[in-house]
Amino acid sequence: MPVRPYDEMLLTDGVPRAHCRSFWQWLEGQDPQVLAHKRMEADTLFHRVGITFAVHGETEGTERLIPFDLVPRIIPATEWVRLEAGLRQRVRALNAFIADVYHEQRILRAGVIDPERVLCNLQYRPEMQGVSVPGGIYAHIAGIDVVRDADGRFCVLEDNLRVPSGVSYMLENRKMMTRLFPELFAGHAVEPVEHYPDQLLENLKSVAPQDVSDPTVALLTPGMYNSAYFEHAFLAQQMGVELVEGQDLFVLEETLFMRTTHGPQRIDVLYRRVDDDFLDPLAFRPDSTLGVPGLLTAYRAGRLTIANAIGTGIADDKSIYPYVPRMIRFYLDEEPLLANVQTWILADARDRAYVLEHLSELVVKEVHGAGGYGMLIGPAASAAQIEAFRERIRAHPQRYIAQPTLALSTAPTFALEQLAPRHIDLRPFVLSGREISIVPGGLTRVALREGSLVVNSSQGGGTKDTWVLGS
Repeated sequence: MPVRPYDEMLLTDGVPRAHCRSFWQWLEGQDPQVLAHKRMEADTLFHRVGITFAVHGETEGTERLIPFDLVPRIIPATEWVRLEAGLRQRVRALNAFIADVYHEQRILRAGVIDPERVLCNLQYRPEMQGVSVPGGIYAHIAGIDVVRDADGRFCVLEDNLRVPSGVSYMLENRKMMTRLFPELFAGHAVEPVEHYPDQLLENLKSVAPQDVSDPTVALLTPGMYNSAYFEHAFLAQQMGVELVEGQDLFVLEETLFMRTTHGPQRIDVLYRRVDDDFLDPLAFRPDSTLGVPGLLTAYRAGRLTIANAIGTGIADDKSIYPYVPRMIRFYLDEEPLLANVQTWILADARDRAYVLEHLSELVVKEVHGAGGYGMLIGPAASAAQIEAFRERIRAHPQRYIAQPTLALSTAPTFALEQLAPRHIDLRPFVLSGREISIVPGGLTRVALREGSLVVNSSQGGGTKDTWVLGS
């Protein structure tokens, strides 16, 4: 018998949860036609702002508006306090792990993690071995994907530490809700999120090289054809920093400079939204036109902070994810406050044997995959798809992990002009600098297709505003 998912807003008898009663009463009093009009208004405004993203496999074009749902996801203060503590703990351990991997490697020598799993990983960057970074911080911006299990407990599904995206949607969703329904915010104590860009800028400045008193920050983008370009431009504008491409920068005497109409301007902190491989053609891919020749040299000389650090991907690789609870115990001497989802590592013979026997029940993911691609969702797959994946696993088991098919929590969502439950997850954004800070909330993603568990916007998922209620 299928497990009934946890509903974020309603109890099993359809009665709203205590922290949602006021909102539910308001929602039931709304005219559906008025709400439909509000949704059209939201689409018009988002189109005007230019918030689009790529959706692969759709015939109407490669770009469309972000699907936005008017019903917020509401989290009570007591739950947020527990979740925030777990996120802080996890990111502290992840930063400690990355620093250790590129220096003493204590966790490998202790046998907590198999050295081969780290040192032979595609995300491990030997160029970073022995490189000290300001404050020992590697993952300055982390997007931690959190889900609820059937009992309502938060657990971590994935860590995003390379170039985590989506925070612009969090901010624009809140702006849209306050514009469409100002009366709701007058009647509910919703914690603010609009200060995130200021918090991000302060965080980035706090990790500048030690000899810099008034650091200059710039945001490096691959350019306007990148699917997240709106977010890059949005964050640069909100922080009041320059949005730059590789061709705007150059390295001279182990120092990074930006070309300006007034002459070269030193850059002290580079918030990069470009993958490692493309950052420096002299150190990584020689065919890259997106990066800056000599960037790694300036970085290794300690004259530049790169956020997130080169090599951070070793800690968010899906084959490393199962070991995060062990990292927390090893580095912090604490028990994890947030559990991982049960995970089978298919490079392990016993795990592989179990998964191959139960493929129709499990979710299989590529360890380097992203955006919901390269996945097998067993219960929704055909026999032919399962057999094809079975052969892939047998050929390259080290490329895959498997997890149970989660009963992701649901939330009421406007679908086909009426309220219906849809599966959701949550991506809070954790900033690490002189201190760790988290805006209350995050990006709630919703699987708009009935029965779908894939919330990624690149595969047709949508988003909701996330309300954390004040205490």
